[in-house]
Amino acid sequence: MEIFPAIDLRAGKVVRLAQGDYARQTTYSDSPAAVAAGFAQAGCRWIHVVDLDGALKGVPVNLSAVADIAAGAEVKLQFGGGIRTDQAIRDALAAGADRVIIGSAALENWAWFADLLSRNELAGRIALALDGRAGKLATHGWTEQTESTAVELAARVAGSSLSAIIYTDIARDGMLVGPNLSVTAELIAGTDIGVIASGGVSCIDDIVECRRIGCAGVIIGRAYYEGKIDLRTALAAAEDGCQ
Repeated sequence: MEIFPAIDLRAGKVVRLAQGDYARQTTYSDSPAAVAAGFAQAGCRWIHVVDLDGALKGVPVNLSAVADIAAGAEVKLQFGGGIRTDQAIRDALAAGADRVIIGSAALENWAWFADLLSRNELAGRIALALDGRAGKLATHGWTEQTESTAVELAARVAGSSLSAIIYTDIARDGMLVGPNLSVTAELIAGTDIGVIASGGVSCIDDIVECRRIGCAGVIIGRAYYEGKIDLRTALAAAEDGCQ
């Protein structure tokens, strides 16, 4: 199981939002590249990078910061936020992303998303973000609600070239109350695509539990920034399932 420390970008800075609320922001660093270098030094193989400005505007805004991260840290980047067109995908990959995350655009234009998964050059380079609130999926930086459910969408992409499904429980995100293990386990059971858990991870025990239910990865945000999780310990727990 992989550990994905998170870098959420807003105006070029590393921030976190509470429950996806843009009015409840905490800023942790003015240097995303320095933060990423620290993740690499701890032994992380991947970093989860989200362009919060891009998620709202519908087009990536912080690609220069992504390029700085890619140039300064020898890790793989999983990047999302505003990826809604072929051009946005090309721009993100050119900036240094190894995997591009698509959320809102997949729900709104499934034919386009399905076509992406049929392209050989994108095999293994596309991830699907499923962000849930009260059992329904949200889009556009979590500001709009849909009637679709994460379980329905996860089943729909089974057997595809999709690299991962990233499931975030919005109500838990940034709240340090633990991930939504029940829904995450249901997703894992309903698809053959690896599921990455996100939202609410607060301690090493959460990581152990995610490994136990079969997660392909876990995203860590606020718990790291506030000193509640040591990355080296988290990596060890992800590897062997014990503290």
